[in-house]
Amino acid sequence: MEQEQKPSPAKRIKTLVFGGKHDIEDHSIFHKLSLIAFFAWVGLGADGLSSSCYGPEETFLALGSHLHLSVFVAIMSGLTVLIIAASYSQIIELFPTGGGGYLVASKLLSPTAGMISGSALLIDYVLTITISVASGADALFSFLPPAWLPYKLAFALVGVLLLTVMNMRGVKESVLPLVPIFLVFVLTHAFIIGYALISHAGQFGELVSTTRAEVARSQAELGLGGMIFLLLRAYSMGAGTYTGIEAVSNGLPILREPKVKTGKRTMRYMAVSLAIVVMGLMIAYLLYGARPQDGKTLNAVLFETLTRDWGKGGTAFVLVTLVSEAALLFIAAQAGFLDGPRVLSNMALDRWFPTKFSMLSDRLVTQKGILMMGGAALVTMVLTGGSVKYLVVLYSINVFITFFLSQLGMVRHWWQVRGKEQHWEKKLFINGVGMTLTLFILMTVIVLKFHEGGWITLLLTGGLVGMALLTRRHYRNTFAMLSRLDELVAVAESSCPIDPEATRAEQERKVKYDPQDKTAVVLVNGFNGLGLHTLFSVIRLFGGTFKNFVFIQVGIVDAGNFKGAQELENMKKQVKGELDRYVHYMRCHGYYASGYASFGTDVVDEVERIMPEIQERFPNAILFGGQLVFPKTTILSNVFHNYTIFAVQRRFYSKGVPLVVLPIRV
Repeated sequence: MEQEQKPSPAKRIKTLVFGGKHDIEDHSIFHKLSLIAFFAWVGLGADGLSSSCYGPEETFLALGSHLHLSVFVAIMSGLTVLIIAASYSQIIELFPTGGGGYLVASKLLSPTAGMISGSALLIDYVLTITISVASGADALFSFLPPAWLPYKLAFALVGVLLLTVMNMRGVKESVLPLVPIFLVFVLTHAFIIGYALISHAGQFGELVSTTRAEVARSQAELGLGGMIFLLLRAYSMGAGTYTGIEAVSNGLPILREPKVKTGKRTMRYMAVSLAIVVMGLMIAYLLYGARPQDGKTLNAVLFETLTRDWGKGGTAFVLVTLVSEAALLFIAAQAGFLDGPRVLSNMALDRWFPTKFSMLSDRLVTQKGILMMGGAALVTMVLTGGSVKYLVVLYSINVFITFFLSQLGMVRHWWQVRGKEQHWEKKLFINGVGMTLTLFILMTVIVLKFHEGGWITLLLTGGLVGMALLTRRHYRNTFAMLSRLDELVAVAESSCPIDPEATRAEQERKVKYDPQDKTAVVLVNGFNGLGLHTLFSVIRLFGGTFKNFVFIQVGIVDAGNFKGAQELENMKKQVKGELDRYVHYMRCHGYYASGYASFGTDVVDEVERIMPEIQERFPNAILFGGQLVFPKTTILSNVFHNYTIFAVQRRFYSKGVPLVVLPIRV
């Protein structure tokens, strides 16, 4: 028995860092990789909950000396969270397989509106990663000696790198280790808010009267219009508080069945916890008179003030709380890594971005998307110096573009189905309120943040929209050129129609089979013009040299079909059906033909896996593959197209197996 070949050192290191390969043939794989509501709250809801580490602070400080107005902003913020969450719960019901901002706007408004929503969301997720990690570093370094501050940026960069590696290993592997930290955050902050409110319970009457007097003073100093403007500005500065709410609807594909029920439960966990923490912290700031200090977050100042008389126990409590904040902010970056690549893969499937972003790794994650999000976050971190105050200006504009377009699409949908859908009036009202609120916040945030740096976010989003339009145009032109080859399909089918009465055994008896004959092994990706062009080129160039023809087609598992066991079964049936058409065509013309199907995430690996079986059966086999040749080749050709056949050729070249690449000019 032949000894199994040991993996190379490089493969062993890859397995150690990123984990072993997942088996797509395992019917329980979707159950194993999915998240229950609690874990989804950790992985997806942490983005929203973690914003309490910087959102309330930015809101509170924006009020200047009129701090008692924070009571009204706190109530407005809490209500906003609940309204947006209720609106997105309806999106979850309408899109049970996943209804992120891109898909909702694409299906309910237009593909172009969806592309704008998706592009805005991608920029927002990059900023989510950056601001979460940067704010986590701020929280941790608030407790460390000031002499350590110069190392804060380096620490943040390492944090982004570690999260990138964790997400390359898979969804569950990136969430499970963070559960204890998440629980510590929830418990410590719940205790702090509860302690602050209970210890000042006897002073609520005084707080109400003081607030009334301060409101009168603010109105006298600023005027009614000025006071309203100040409230709106403070409210808009905390808009980053709401940015994680859409993550649950985006992340439905990774939730445990029944997905709608799990998604709505996750949304409730997130909305209620976020509303309580945001409102509680702002009230606590006011009760304890928290004021900013250099090198410390406002939360750190609050915690130290609250535990001042606790002795060493208080110091330990503050340390644990701040470490949990820092860790939760790192967890919050998960939303960018979980949902950002998913949005990118969906847009790639629709040809708004290069199709390679829809490909899955052997860990069944969109590896290239994860690398793209991590790389963009690293660049943003360096360019901004990890400054949360600067990042928060760039942040939150884009997510409200997505919020508004999603709610607009839902309002349009309920209006179109009015009278046909039960309780459509209630659903229209909920999404209508959500649309109005998100549009108001979007316009307010753009106006107030534009000259402070918000224009940079809009410029980057506009640039990404431009790239998407150029990518779409390239693929449309390519498909238009390829459509000329599709005439070969009609020719092939008309020359050899399929006889439904004939069984495969009867067809095989009509063809003489000699395994020692020359065999052409043709790599195809469907019964289409590309595959037929390659086949006809082999026959034309080599005449009657080849008597046997073997067709290999790899069914690629990507973000488009990795949605459930039924989707994979449908793909397998389609691949085998297309191979049967090649086999029938060649046998009809007197050649022996056979088809081999394989399924996985990498064409090269799958071809290498099944070739030994083919070579054993057909010793005189030569591999053939086609490659598109464009009239003009640019530096972007490698970005838009995978050139997989050359990767297959390099792999087999090292094994001494001949592979002939045939050009397909379009």
